[in-house]
Amino acid sequence: MKLLGNSADTLPRLKPARTSIQIEAGNGIRLDGSLNVPDGAKGIVLFAHGSGSSRHSPRNVFVAGALRSSNLATLLLDLLTRDEDIDFEARFDIALLAERLCIATRWLMADDRTKSLKIGYFGASTGAAAAINAAIEMGDTVASIVSRGGRPDLSGNNLGRLKTPTLFIVGGADGVVLDLNRMAFARLLCEKDLVIVPRATHLFEEPGALEEVAKLATIWFKNYFDK
Repeated sequence: MKLLGNSADTLPRLKPARTSIQIEAGNGIRLDGSLNVPDGAKGIVLFAHGSGSSRHSPRNVFVAGALRSSNLATLLLDLLTRDEDIDFEARFDIALLAERLCIATRWLMADDRTKSLKIGYFGASTGAAAAINAAIEMGDTVASIVSRGGRPDLSGNNLGRLKTPTLFIVGGADGVVLDLNRMAFARLLCEKDLVIVPRATHLFEEPGALEEVAKLATIWFKNYFDK
């Protein structure tokens, strides 16, 4: 499906969700998150942040606000504790990040506020690989995935096992990551799309670039939540 238009609509900059939650992840680990469920929401987007980032990431907070303005629920979650995030290896431990994402997904499936909602993943950087691996584990539970400037290549041989509809969004000026996304995209056998945002760099800091990401993600998630 073709998603990229000539220009992005201006999206409202909403405040981050303020419903604080904690999810038990075993061995005394508790993951901090911010949950927001608008009335009438059909689906919820679980954010998998990139290495060195958190639920307070201004880029993901912005995208989450745009999703909520389209009546989608969001969960911004720290997949690592503060102590774990200090460890460089933990930041790139895709298996650990995917496991935590699965734990959070099961929490959504059990919580009264979210158990009736379809679930999507929004992955940035290393979070994209974690989202792919978790979606393989969770199967039909996950309706769709969006990767923003992601590193899906870190999923390795798992790419060909993914069945969840997946959208890659990459900046046109993000050379190395764009090449990695193209190679990973070629290995996907699921329903898929790759959209290049012209002139955007890795963090989509250029005027209108992040708005375009939010617009594309909203269209993708709503398409699969409405099915």
